[in-house]
Amino acid sequence: MLTTEVSFPRKIQSFIRRQGRLTSGQQHALDNHWNVYGLDPSIDYDFSEIFGRNAPLCVEIGFGNGESLAQMAAANPAIDYIGIEVHRPGVGHLLMLAAEQNLTNVRIYCHDAIEILEKRLPDDGVSGVHLFFPDPWPKKKHHKRRIVQPGFTELLSRKLKLGGYFHAASDWQHYAKHMLAVLSQEQRLANASTSADYCPRPDYRPLTKFEQRGIRLGHGVWDLIFRKI
Repeated sequence: MLTTEVSFPRKIQSFIRRQGRLTSGQQHALDNHWNVYGLDPSIDYDFSEIFGRNAPLCVEIGFGNGESLAQMAAANPAIDYIGIEVHRPGVGHLLMLAAEQNLTNVRIYCHDAIEILEKRLPDDGVSGVHLFFPDPWPKKKHHKRRIVQPGFTELLSRKLKLGGYFHAASDWQHYAKHMLAVLSQEQRLANASTSADYCPRPDYRPLTKFEQRGIRLGHGVWDLIFRKI
């Protein structure tokens, strides 16, 4: 059954399709492993049937090359993960990792995350949503492209289970402040920070190579975790 769509003031286009070049390994993974891990955005799935069990469902928006998502899935076999990414090279890379590690708790959409959240994920059915290092769209004229907007937080609060969480991380302080302000306005989401702002990085979020380099150079990273109440 389709869920009722959120009425966004405008369609959030938070990404540009920079497809880039597929490596031979990524193309091979798309050709040979998509039928195992790929999800069709036009189909309503029963995820308990897809994964063959009832388990907490965690969604990652924009998983990049998929290395962090693969690490989390391998480290947390009792959790089922859905990754959403529009860039095919990243999808191909995650397919390679999933097949190499024989991960059974990962499935992938290559599609617009907002549409998947609106139409394909169950209301009150998601245990966690991850948004790690989204495009900050730093120019003021592009701020409207940022994915974290009031319509997005309303959608989150509808999809999350009671007690479920949204976890965002950014290395752009201005965007982190923007997300904090927007998330704090959603009455059904409560900040998990004891200081009412940012949280320490949880152990379940792997450090990326880019992030490790930034830390060595003294760059900051801000984690926000909000729970549905």
